[in-house]
Amino acid sequence: MKKRELEKTIHTDLSRDDDYGGYLQLDKLLNAQIPLSDPPHHDEMLFIIQHQVAELWIKLVIHEVGGAIAHLRNDDLPQAIKNLARVRHVQNQLYSQWNVLDTLTPSEYAEFRHVFGKASGLQSAQYRILEFALGNKSRSMLVVYEHQPEWHARLVTALESPSLYEEFLMHLARRGMPVPEHVIDRDFSEMRDEDRDVIAVLKTIYENRTDHWSRYEICEALMDIANNFQFWRFHHMKTVERIIGHKTGSGGSSGVSFLKKALDIEFFPELIRVRTELGT
Repeated sequence: MKKRELEKTIHTDLSRDDDYGGYLQLDKLLNAQIPLSDPPHHDEMLFIIQHQVAELWIKLVIHEVGGAIAHLRNDDLPQAIKNLARVRHVQNQLYSQWNVLDTLTPSEYAEFRHVFGKASGLQSAQYRILEFALGNKSRSMLVVYEHQPEWHARLVTALESPSLYEEFLMHLARRGMPVPEHVIDRDFSEMRDEDRDVIAVLKTIYENRTDHWSRYEICEALMDIANNFQFWRFHHMKTVERIIGHKTGSGGSSGVSFLKKALDIEFFPELIRVRTELGT
């Protein structure tokens, strides 16, 4: 067997503060998996890591969506497109994770489910911030986070700020496209109905994509993100159904029935409606 010697130029005079583990805070990260089952159930580690990794990926998605929003505010579409392309790749990672959790059987999960009590993914503040940033606003959801003042404040900011899609519409308005004033000058914490004039603007972009190429790319990137989110929701629902059937969710929801309702929520309905209008 061939052997690789340590090269003489490789750094070995390292302190714990400036090596790989220090930079990545691995002591904190790798000690954050604390099973509550006693004795520790083998599969609880999978369950904890699955959700912790998802939270890290969601943190990155929020970061990239925030970057895209900042670039849209500066009318810098190429940079926004780059951010959204990265979001799509991260979503693929999030989606693929369900395949790992699918290896957890109902009987295995039942042996440790009781240890985390009322804890539920429904309570993920990051997930809710992401939904708000993508336009699925709901002030009623804030009550879940009242016991976490810092997260509650971040959620209120996300609720009341323009979503990624609304920032795109404001960009279009600044560039002279006829986006109605009432669409971009309003209370952004409230959901609005589809607007015929907005659909007409989107139709112009799609029918003249050579003249509006970057805007066309943004539209398609938004649709990719929306579709990926739906794929993720569907696989989540099916994984829950596979593991606990139709039991009540740990956070008090109806479980699978509650998750199914999310599949009826579309982030960018006008981008779907414009597809019906094209060619007519």
